[in-house]
Amino acid sequence: MVEKSQQAPQQAVDSESVQAAGPGEPPSQPHPNPFADRTHLSDPRALRAYAHPTRMELVGLLRREGPLTATRAAELTGESVASCSYHLRMLAKYDLVEQAEGGRGREKPWRATTQFTDWPEYSEDPDVADASAALNIALAENYFAKMTHALEQRAALPRVWQQAEQYGDVSVYLTADELTELGDRITELLGPYAARLQDPESRPADARLVSFLRVAFVRHAGAGSGSNPSPAEGTTPGDGPSAKGVES
Repeated sequence: MVEKSQQAPQQAVDSESVQAAGPGEPPSQPHPNPFADRTHLSDPRALRAYAHPTRMELVGLLRREGPLTATRAAELTGESVASCSYHLRMLAKYDLVEQAEGGRGREKPWRATTQFTDWPEYSEDPDVADASAALNIALAENYFAKMTHALEQRAALPRVWQQAEQYGDVSVYLTADELTELGDRITELLGPYAARLQDPESRPADARLVSFLRVAFVRHAGAGSGSNPSPAEGTTPGDGPSAKGVES
């Protein structure tokens, strides 16, 4: 999900994946791919409209929590009711949210139209390319803010969760086809767990909502960005399961 602020993987995925058989059980049988429920943005105006932290937060809330009124959204985000109402109307203009049944005015609930959002990674149209790049930067800033907050609160987590969290990175030499294939394999692995978003009964009793970031980019020449990894690269502080050095 765009939390790519709930955005789906932007590579193409198969129409089916594997679903968990029950809470905590291994995957068993095919089900419709959860990542297929997505909104594709290609209009530069829509891309620019979505590149706003409050709007990304609102879409994410509706996808996680279900229909919400502008009043309830304001309580959860810390924004004013008027601000939430305005941003929800803007999101509806580009089919990212819609009004649900019941209520009136600001007490009328809103719901997300899909569970994920994607947009072009490449476009010959300079307006689309520029708007997509701006949205990617806004999203990266959103990720950074959420990760920083999680790190600030990390000490309050039980030891088992602190050791399970993933903070790390690794530099690898890949072809474009290999990177695409790797992304597809990760998508396949995530499928059964993404399906739990819409199926609460399939979640283990001790499951928590986890943000799983997917970031892979070509290294460019420049200060601090040389092609040779620094000695500290690919490592993370601490010990136990968290010291994977494979995700950042």
